[in-house]
Amino acid sequence: MKPFDRVLIVDWSGGNDRGPRPKADAIWAAFNDTPAEYFRHRQAFETWLMTVLEAEIDAGHRVFLGFDFPFGLPEGMAKPITGQDDPFAFWNWVTERVEDAPKRNNRFDVGAEANRAFEGVGPFWGNGLARDIDGLPRKGRSRTAQVTERRLAEADAKGAFPVWQLAGVGSVGSQMIMGLPVLQRLRLKFGDDISIWPFDAHDTAVKVVEVWPSLTVRSQAPEGMVKDAWQVETVARQIAALSPREQYDLLHEDIPDAARAEEGWIFGLGQEALMMATDLKPPPLSNDCFALPPGHHWTPIEDAWQILQDRLRCVVPQQKTPLAEAQGYVLAKDVVALRSHPPAANAAVDGYGFAQSSLTEGDQLLPLHPGRAAAGVPLQGSVPDGFAVRVLTGAIIPDGVDTLVLEEDCAINDTHIAFRAPVKKGANMRRAGEDSEAGEVVLRAGRILRPQDIALAASVGVGELTTFAPLRIGVLSTGDELAVPGTPADQAQVYDANRPMLLGLARSWGCTALDLGHAPDDRDALREILNRASERCDMILTSGGASAGDEDHVSAVLEDTGSMALWRIALKPGRPLALGVWNGTPVFGLPGNPVAAFVCALLFGYPSARLLSGAGWAKPSGYIVPAAFKKSKREGRREYYRARLTPNGRAEVFASEGSSRVSGLSWATGLVEMGFDAEDVNQGDPVRFLPFAEFGI
Repeated sequence: MKPFDRVLIVDWSGGNDRGPRPKADAIWAAFNDTPAEYFRHRQAFETWLMTVLEAEIDAGHRVFLGFDFPFGLPEGMAKPITGQDDPFAFWNWVTERVEDAPKRNNRFDVGAEANRAFEGVGPFWGNGLARDIDGLPRKGRSRTAQVTERRLAEADAKGAFPVWQLAGVGSVGSQMIMGLPVLQRLRLKFGDDISIWPFDAHDTAVKVVEVWPSLTVRSQAPEGMVKDAWQVETVARQIAALSPREQYDLLHEDIPDAARAEEGWIFGLGQEALMMATDLKPPPLSNDCFALPPGHHWTPIEDAWQILQDRLRCVVPQQKTPLAEAQGYVLAKDVVALRSHPPAANAAVDGYGFAQSSLTEGDQLLPLHPGRAAAGVPLQGSVPDGFAVRVLTGAIIPDGVDTLVLEEDCAINDTHIAFRAPVKKGANMRRAGEDSEAGEVVLRAGRILRPQDIALAASVGVGELTTFAPLRIGVLSTGDELAVPGTPADQAQVYDANRPMLLGLARSWGCTALDLGHAPDDRDALREILNRASERCDMILTSGGASAGDEDHVSAVLEDTGSMALWRIALKPGRPLALGVWNGTPVFGLPGNPVAAFVCALLFGYPSARLLSGAGWAKPSGYIVPAAFKKSKREGRREYYRARLTPNGRAEVFASEGSSRVSGLSWATGLVEMGFDAEDVNQGDPVRFLPFAEFGI
């Protein structure tokens, strides 16, 4: 089965127009990679859905489309209405009778007509209108017909409502009557490109599936968010995070025959733990995770690193990632070889194979066995002792062969080959499992996956990996003096270089970079931005306002939460570093000067992002090279100079140490690190060079 490219989940409504403002008990729809969208009535939604599905099909995508209403009636209950057991006959019957407009619909009249097909008072009940409707009782206990009350799915799903209720809390019958015509029109429009689960067994571009969000969404919606919107977003993410094999198994699970033939079934019923496991997320960080020990007024960089290493941890959930899409992701579980590589002994060269024990001393003349072994086309049967057979590179070694001689070392005619002995047993062959043995751990959790790692996983038969979801890093600039690049600015303003720089760093670290924009020097505005950012970010980088002055608003608002730690690092450039936790999300307040912000982002932001993303701590090590500069450094702080290597392998440093000289960042390919003590460096003295590659860029 081809994996689903996108998952779209719909929270349906059987009622009338809900108005322009988003609200509960309306139609909400969310793809796994987009926020939920509100639709005030069914007509607006259906127009949107038809357009969206056309675009997805044209793009060659496969879509999982979930609706939260029943697709069928209990076994045997459709036949009195339509004369057939076919669930689609009931869909068509409803479609022919439903009248639907934004302000009114006739769902109660349709339910009454269905009831009249039964002896006595039929199964549908509930009337939300002031007028009475002949044949539709207002209470369920007024029914007298012989009724199967619940589908098998509702009997297994604790808390699920029967399909017969048309009004009041739990009126899924109204949703069904108003939803089935939409699904029927989808079937007619898209034909062979659409299938309905579990009635249609074949795979199509669009698979329409019954879902029940309450089955697997147990978490509360964030404050201010409509519950229905939260649920469709969560279910879409849960299903998208299932591996292709898990999706396939859930769609092909062993469900009752009646469910597959007539009733329908709820996707994931009985497999709730599997569904919910994809949405697990570690708890947020505590407010005091950046607190310094008492009495600290300045912080050596080694102490700062140790505090971060000790107190930060992974904050992102695990997910299933197809192998071809895994580059740059952090591996969450060890990769174990499903089979050996190579799985069988095979040829390393084009040549001829034989049993080494059949050779004599001196020149060899061996008759040729008919046939040949090629990659993917093994030789059938065994090679007799004393015979040679043609074997091509990559071919499985035939039975009776334990040695190969290169084609170039042979004289050959139609019936024999000649070559010189000795030839070592096992020559020119790769043994089974020579690279990796089945059951061996080939990749360890915490690894940031590279193309060559993906090749290794593929070689041992692994098709998908358990990875961590990408860390979401929000980047915010602060200060009234900032102007947006590309717009006019007066002389009192400076263009914002930090935000695009830090967004680029986040992307180079394999993270999802979220542009949080620019915050003015207004604490209320900053609080509101951080409130919104904390809902969608796992880590926040700010620049500017990170010290203790009147206009250092980042420090001030973090102080309000009781989580702020102002670290004065014994470091040049970039001494002030404000750290805090905002609604559980760590905030790194970087200096405003671009060079200081860049250096602090590398030294503190990069290793912290690795820890938060599940990749583990990474302290830069660098290597020793001769200096191509002369410099005197005083005691009391560690210093980092923008540097690059000369053609002869020496480290030269940028002419200026100024923190506002952005040109030096572009000029450099790394940093020269000088220690805490006073030091005089002369031409040729050994210095430590830290290439930018050690910081993920």
